[in-house]
Amino acid sequence: METICKTVEETIDAGRRMAPTLCRGDIISLEGELGAGKTHFVKGLAEGLGVLDLVSSPTFTVIHEYEGTAFPLYHMDLYRLESEEEARSLGMEDCFAAGVTVIEWGDKFPALIPDSAQRIRFQVLSETNRELQFSGKQK
Repeated sequence: METICKTVEETIDAGRRMAPTLCRGDIISLEGELGAGKTHFVKGLAEGLGVLDLVSSPTFTVIHEYEGTAFPLYHMDLYRLESEEEARSLGMEDCFAAGVTVIEWGDKFPALIPDSAQRIRFQVLSETNRELQFSGKQK
């Protein structure tokens, strides 16, 4: 499945619309170049899950945990990590069953992403337009 987002708000809304389909244990890998809209998508997803905190990119902290109304949202960013071992040392797998886990740059270490994960590929079409390509587990 694909969708075109013509504005940042449409990208946020795509995440907001996906949120009600998710349940504890779901994993989503977000893939695409810098500035493609991955963090904006997570902002909408968090809002749809009832997260009240301001969502920001976890590039430097690597994992942010947000409390949603039904379960936590774990927002990870693998961009700055150098190795699969470094990523494993974060305890990513502990998050997988505890809530919904969203991993930016999940394609950097594909062996760490479970086969059951949904993948969303963000492609920059123009200065404002983004194409989101959904694959894997969908409800």
